[in-house]
Amino acid sequence: MYYLGIDLGGTNIAAGIVNDEYKIIKKKSVPTLAHRDGKEIIKDMANLCLSLLDDCGLTVDDIEYAGIASPGTANSETGVVEYANNLPFVNFPIASLLKEYSGIKKVYIENDANAAAKAEAIAGVAKGAKYSVMITLGTGLGGGIVLDGKVYSGFNFAGAELGHIVIEKDGKQCTCGRRGCWETYSSATGLTNMTKEHVLKARQEGRKTLIEELINGNIDNCNARVAFTAMKQGDEVGKEIVDEYISYLACGIANVINIFQPNVLSIGGGVCNEKDNLLIPLKEAVFKETYTRGDRQTEIKIAELGNDAGIVGAAVLGI
Repeated sequence: MYYLGIDLGGTNIAAGIVNDEYKIIKKKSVPTLAHRDGKEIIKDMANLCLSLLDDCGLTVDDIEYAGIASPGTANSETGVVEYANNLPFVNFPIASLLKEYSGIKKVYIENDANAAAKAEAIAGVAKGAKYSVMITLGTGLGGGIVLDGKVYSGFNFAGAELGHIVIEKDGKQCTCGRRGCWETYSSATGLTNMTKEHVLKARQEGRKTLIEELINGNIDNCNARVAFTAMKQGDEVGKEIVDEYISYLACGIANVINIFQPNVLSIGGGVCNEKDNLLIPLKEAVFKETYTRGDRQTEIKIAELGNDAGIVGAAVLGI
């Protein structure tokens, strides 16, 4: 039994053949070229799928279904992406077009963060958990909620936008229009901006920091890694940045735990490459703010599927 999982991103379309043990047996990708008409993007998606099947000696009749993990508001009942900020999709019938262009008989769609959360719940660190939440720390802060094995997306398929809970009233401006959103402080972009602010402040105060060496003196070279790198070498400014970042991340996670009380909360994204340098202080900060006490606490784990979460998540949408 095989499934086709498609991870549609603003930069690339990745697709994979997934077996009934939820393992990817082959995957490949093509550029999205998101400036084009939506139909052209789906034609490329269809050709990618057919090429992948051909590489594996399979046809569309050999797969149970295809799943698409898409950015934006993806209506899983109608197969329509109602809106995607970085793609030319407004009330766009993505599922029916893929069927038409590929001959695949059954296609499911879901928001990409929700699909990744389902992947971790079925085949990743939250496997066996009845209730789980996943957050992804990337350009933004994505969220996915799985309750009793089912993705929770609200009545309008726009739920689980966890990055847009406010953790600092009247705080920093968010791209969504609100101020003080969790995403603004705790995404990889938020960490990068936080690093720039601290480096500029250190310059004004005449404080030395290893970060200056790591960025070759160019503030635009700041990224989500340099503060952790500096901290690990004993740099005081680096430690201050990491401590501030973790405090904001912990605030949002504690809010999520207090609302949903999941068995497992998993964290994905490049920031998680810091592993225990992130996880140990994060857990300590979170559990100072959660309502629950005693031994029955949410487990906080690093997601394990990485860049494959979108493909695997899309492939398990029919389960």
